[in-house]
Amino acid sequence: MRIAILPVGVVNGKVSAEIRRGLMEVFPGSLCQVQEHFLPVPKEAYNPSRRQYVSTRILSEVIRYVETKAGKFHRVLGVADVDLYVPGLNFVFGEAQCPGKAALISLFRLRPEFYGEPADEQLFHERGLKESVHELGHTLGLKHCSDQLCVMHFSLHIGMTDKKGHGFCPKCRLIADETTRKP
Repeated sequence: MRIAILPVGVVNGKVSAEIRRGLMEVFPGSLCQVQEHFLPVPKEAYNPSRRQYVSTRILSEVIRYVETKAGKFHRVLGVADVDLYVPGLNFVFGEAQCPGKAALISLFRLRPEFYGEPADEQLFHERGLKESVHELGHTLGLKHCSDQLCVMHFSLHIGMTDKKGHGFCPKCRLIADETTRKP
């Protein structure tokens, strides 16, 4: 599987590189490539009353990017550093087509500092990888999993993200492997 990691707005290159490294471990044999250019954060996605961005609006730009690169990548993962939400939820860590080719994660609430804790680069990178794998799992058609340790388990808060692993449970792994083998 060929995966493009697309910065949305300004994103630390080291974080993108760590996500790339982790994705190649979780999806063996995959080619992951961080895109040199970035996608601007759409101004119309910003909701000033919430001081957050509508993730679906940004995801639509990632989808548009996928369409311009037809055939070059199997999946595109947008990585943003803004606070995301969808109507009906206070925030989201990411959103994806399910199934599809485009996914989006936000780094904004993954930093320990957001929760008043000391900076921890390793924890921050681990959370970024978990959310990346989770959203790419949705593009493979995976739904939320009841196994609390599976990366596809739904996270209501950061503690749930920290509890789960960055890999798939056996059931989800089987589905992911079957989907990535399809042309």
